[in-house]
Amino acid sequence: TANNLAEIEGISEVYSVGGRFDLVAIIRVPSNEAMADLVTRQMAGMDSIAHTETLLAFQSFSKHDLESMFSIGN
Repeated sequence: TANNLAEIEGISEVYSVGGRFDLVAIIRVPSNEAMADLVTRQMAGMDSIAHTETLLAFQSFSKHDLESMFSIGN
């Protein structure tokens, strides 16, 4: 399932996690409509996915992400 998710356009990362869920998929798409389609049609349509929960990030505090987005190189 993780490999299948990682192959879907719009899913940039898939993590195997411990706790309430088995997998976390990071989705990077241009619009809420694209996210809705990806989650409700593509992901939820997979036989191996029993439940999805969607969380939206409003702001990133990752030094890695910020440096890669704003770096102009050397």
